[in-house]
Amino acid sequence: MSWGRTGVGDRAVAVGAMAILLVAALSGQRPPTDLAPLGYLLLTVGGLALAAYRWAPVTVLAVTGLCVLGYQAIGFDVPAVAYLFAVYGTVRAGHRVVAVAGSVVMVATLPLAILAAHPDRPVGEAFGQGRDALQIAWLIAAGAAGEALRQAERRADEAERTREETARRRADEERLHIARELHDSLTHQISVIKVQSEAAVHVARKRGEAVPDSLLAIRDAGREAARELRTTLEALRDDGKSQRHGLADVPGLVERARATGLDATLTIDGQCQDLPTALDRTVFRIVQESLTNIARHAAAATASVRIDYRPDALVIRVDDDGKATADAAPVPGVGLLGMRERVTALGGHLLAAPRSQGGFSVHAELPMDRA
Repeated sequence: MSWGRTGVGDRAVAVGAMAILLVAALSGQRPPTDLAPLGYLLLTVGGLALAAYRWAPVTVLAVTGLCVLGYQAIGFDVPAVAYLFAVYGTVRAGHRVVAVAGSVVMVATLPLAILAAHPDRPVGEAFGQGRDALQIAWLIAAGAAGEALRQAERRADEAERTREETARRRADEERLHIARELHDSLTHQISVIKVQSEAAVHVARKRGEAVPDSLLAIRDAGREAARELRTTLEALRDDGKSQRHGLADVPGLVERARATGLDATLTIDGQCQDLPTALDRTVFRIVQESLTNIARHAAAATASVRIDYRPDALVIRVDDDGKATADAAPVPGVGLLGMRERVTALGGHLLAAPRSQGGFSVHAELPMDRA
């Protein structure tokens, strides 16, 4: 709903109501000359007050009611048009009791205001003129119109909430479906790799043989993959409330890369800050995917991970001295695509390309304020 703001339509209603009141006053009975300016002022204020009927309906109801009583007491026999609009706005805003109470007061006091302007007029005639100025049928119609629109807006809001709840429920069901699929398709294979590599390490050590670094790397990768899969499944099942990896886990990634024989280094510059969850998770994924690509495709001897805290952005750069060259750039795979999507979603920029001196570089800039 647009309640709470004064729009062009509201101002147009206010100006129109003011014009109707002034025209009715000019074409009707003329009051004493010395009080006429005050009457015209009350007519103007009562009409223009309707511009605020959306964000201050009770105040507008009171102002228009006092204006009606004021110009009737001065002698302006003008219908209470502005007050009817105010009743409509008050009921539409949900203040039904206030609108009913105000209307009862108006019906009771309006004849007294007319008697103040015409002391010689019979009481019965004053009450009849009050009913003409504030037609009960129009008063009821204004309240009914406000209530009808209020109910329609409430039903529209409920329908919108229902659609949102349905969408969330479908998303939850889809997450559970993905979790089941991942569990069925990956858990068994990762468990086999993990168990077999740990068994091979155990047997080699029991025989007193040297354990190859590659076998230790497979074992550690199997353990990490099992933890990652478990975390992913938990996140899918509980709508992302479980703990996930972040910047604090990057040193562990670099250590595991070293265990595979890669001379990997980590440098963190700038004043460390608490990062938003999305940005923290994205930093970890960029470094993880970059080191994974180096291990799989680069045939590199060294790699450097640099994280730079800047006032308005966090910069991640991962370089290697692998076989990539400008003439033989690797074909972008799913990993690079996933990194680019994560960075773009946070309003950042990603550059992944061969370096002029050989090797490959991943450079990402993530704005702090957009995260």
